[in-house]
Amino acid sequence: MTVIKLSEPVEDIVVNLLRLANTKLPADVGWALEAAAGWETNEVAYTQLGAIMENVKKAEHLGLPMCQDTGIPVFYVRGRFDSSIAKEISNGVARATKLIPLRPNTVDPITRENHGDNLGEGMPIIHYIPTEDDFTEITVLPKGAGSENMTRLAMLNPADGIEGVKRFVVDAVLDAGGRPCPPSIVGIGIGGTSDRCVEMAKEALLTPLDEENPDPVLRKIEEDLFVSLNSSGLGPMGLGGATTVLGVKIRKCSCHTASLPVAVNIGCWATRRASARITDQGVEYSQGVRL
Repeated sequence: MTVIKLSEPVEDIVVNLLRLANTKLPADVGWALEAAAGWETNEVAYTQLGAIMENVKKAEHLGLPMCQDTGIPVFYVRGRFDSSIAKEISNGVARATKLIPLRPNTVDPITRENHGDNLGEGMPIIHYIPTEDDFTEITVLPKGAGSENMTRLAMLNPADGIEGVKRFVVDAVLDAGGRPCPPSIVGIGIGGTSDRCVEMAKEALLTPLDEENPDPVLRKIEEDLFVSLNSSGLGPMGLGGATTVLGVKIRKCSCHTASLPVAVNIGCWATRRASARITDQGVEYSQGVRL
């Protein structure tokens, strides 16, 4: 879905992005859910998928968040920008929390005091990607706790190889069980340093499900994991069935010769994302994000 509007303040753009991400499921995720319902033969699983799709339709029709956990908004800013954009994004998050509304999720990690507006120390999280492009692109990935809490990192032995990577991913997803609200999208990072590996796993969730991995080796691993996980029997909400994951997406980075980092970041069935590209001609909104 793409919508083009005249130029707007960044604060307003952020409110629009959070509303779009939280009330409308990306088309590729919706298609994957419909396809899953078509092949699912388990009655309980089929019922769960039906309930999910009905919830998605009502959320879009009513303009309300599709999940009570509207998550913590993680932003990616790409292109040309200056330091003032951080304040504008923060203001947009606070406004969106009241207007949409979003559940205020951010708390002090020690005192557990709620900030009340999804801000607080270190919030919102913003990743900056400066480029020479003639636009500014703001992408948001709201991340709920049910899926985020299932994040896993392993520093494997290089001798473990691809099979070791696959074993770790399968174990991570199956150990998570129904807690991340499957059917899930599995984001995987391979390589880099430990922190970069975890970042890549989350970034992988921004890749549309209908976008083919250009790396044939990674594409084969994605396909193998998709089959293995959907053959596990975990199913929607962990209640059994043939639909444990809607997709598997991998990103990689070169790493130290003595390392093989692997990270898993799970997106629940409501893997929400939205992007706005700001140019001289206006603002283009989309959910077909390609970071």
